[in-house]
Amino acid sequence: MDDPSASNEKRTESAVDIVAPTSVAALAATLDYDTAPAERDALPPLWHWIFFRPIVRQSLIAEDGHPRKGSFLPDLGLPRRMWAGGRLRFAASVIVGERIARTSSILDVREKQGRTGRLGFVTVGHRIECRGTLAIEEEHDIVYRELSTSGAPAPTAAPADAAWQRTLTPDETLLFRYSALTFNAHRIHYDTPYVTQTEGYPGLVVHGPLIATLLMDLLRRERPDAAVLDFSYRAMRPCFAGNALHLCGQPSADGKTVELWSKDHEGWLGMTARATLS
Repeated sequence: MDDPSASNEKRTESAVDIVAPTSVAALAATLDYDTAPAERDALPPLWHWIFFRPIVRQSLIAEDGHPRKGSFLPDLGLPRRMWAGGRLRFAASVIVGERIARTSSILDVREKQGRTGRLGFVTVGHRIECRGTLAIEEEHDIVYRELSTSGAPAPTAAPADAAWQRTLTPDETLLFRYSALTFNAHRIHYDTPYVTQTEGYPGLVVHGPLIATLLMDLLRRERPDAAVLDFSYRAMRPCFAGNALHLCGQPSADGKTVELWSKDHEGWLGMTARATLS
């Protein structure tokens, strides 16, 4: 049964940034492109995640490397924090070199008792404008967990009918570069003793937004002229550095949607996603 948290009150914050060509070029290189979108080009979908970095004073960083909870994101008393999924609508292009503005709100806070212990779910809404026009509407789901990993649900086998597939092996360097681009100091992405001894994972965790970006990038490589209207994704199982990551896609018969998913080196489903094309 859901227990609405007392922290479920309206909170809003605003931020501005510049879609700096150097940052765009750095992400293009991280995704292994020879060239990058230039100034006045449209920014590829999901690349906006490297902007609006969480710039927080060092003294306000928690043990896990995240900014301390309780200012914008609520503190639910649960130490493990992960991207769970999200939904995005692309109303207009974000343009390289332009100023962008974001308004963020806490849309929902819920707590549940799950098989793995107490869980917290927070949904954050973002509205991003470029050139004074709404460009992206986004809902971002965050899950909070206890440290215990006992009782984890059984993994799900990934579909075997991919029309598109690209395989890479995320390593420590890729994780470091993406963490640097997003100013993400979460220790599960770079600190092996911490992630294995404190959080109980078998290795460094590949960023959820990086996997979602790689799935969107698969679509971009296969259909470079396609315009994405909306995109949704859901994290199912962590992927770890040093293991093969298979990025898969299956367009619908009418070409209007694409089902995307990742699977790990053992064939387990890691993330599911769907893109709607114009």
